[in-house]
Amino acid sequence: MARKTVNDDPLAPVTLAVGQEELLLDRAVQEVVAAARAADADTDVRDLTPDQLQPGTLAELTSPSLFAERKVVVVRNAQDLSADTVKDVKGYLSAPAEEITLVLLHAGGAKGKGLLDAARKAGAREVACPKMTKPADRLAFVRGEFRTTGRSATPEACQALVDAIGSDLRELASAVAQLAADVEGTIDEAVVGRYYTGRAEASSFTVADRAVEGRAAEALEALRWSLATGVAPVMITSALAQGVRAIGKLSSARGGRPADLARELGMPPWKIDRVRQQMRGWTPDGVAVALRAVAEADAGVKGGGDDPEYALEKAVVTIARAARSRGRA
Repeated sequence: MARKTVNDDPLAPVTLAVGQEELLLDRAVQEVVAAARAADADTDVRDLTPDQLQPGTLAELTSPSLFAERKVVVVRNAQDLSADTVKDVKGYLSAPAEEITLVLLHAGGAKGKGLLDAARKAGAREVACPKMTKPADRLAFVRGEFRTTGRSATPEACQALVDAIGSDLRELASAVAQLAADVEGTIDEAVVGRYYTGRAEASSFTVADRAVEGRAAEALEALRWSLATGVAPVMITSALAQGVRAIGKLSSARGGRPADLARELGMPPWKIDRVRQQMRGWTPDGVAVALRAVAEADAGVKGGGDDPEYALEKAVVTIARAARSRGRA
């Protein structure tokens, strides 16, 4: 969970989000935007990358408006800003404009440290968004997610979810949201087991396992059962993404014992053994093709297409074919 400074007003003139955890960085931005729009529904939001923030751009965006509109200016990857643009930002920090909130997203570290120090010296509200590399941190994150939803989950359930999902915070957050929406009462280990390691016909992870193993027919059968029994399409795309990413991570990792690889890759040791068996037949090009298929399916189930079921079937077939790419080379 992101940590904040004493100044916890999201409408502070400057918010500094520091770290490399994308989910937490995005949430820091969303919190500021939500607060600004609660104060003024017509708030103008500008979300900029370093190449879009040229010298003079910040002054133009923060100049007084005839309509006195509230504005949020988000600068991503602030550590990559050019020297001239950094001068502009430092100058702005000394005299921020009214009704404007500047949000700087900075990876931390040595690169761009001058801007980081200047923002802190100017009294920016700071939100820490570090990568959660330790299992204990991810466990605390899951507990916090359940608290945020107002739901109760046993310690064993939280641990089982971390073991099943791994280190991806977005997927952990999505799983917590799905369980909170679907399950009444206290969420225990048995519930997590049913969703993520239980009934094959209703498990999004079974769909992903069969697909990355190249077993297209079985993956499609599991997909149809999952959809018929009420598994949300977004959970299936999440499981497919996790399965393909695990193949890619392990195939590019150095050899070693499962326990060592588990620490390096943020996976439980049992998953290392499973992924090793699944990755036979995969090539780097196959992983790239599969990731594109997952991205297209994700867009399709989130409103980018007319038929979410077809989008998922297409992705499953493409992934299963990619799993056999070495054999066809």
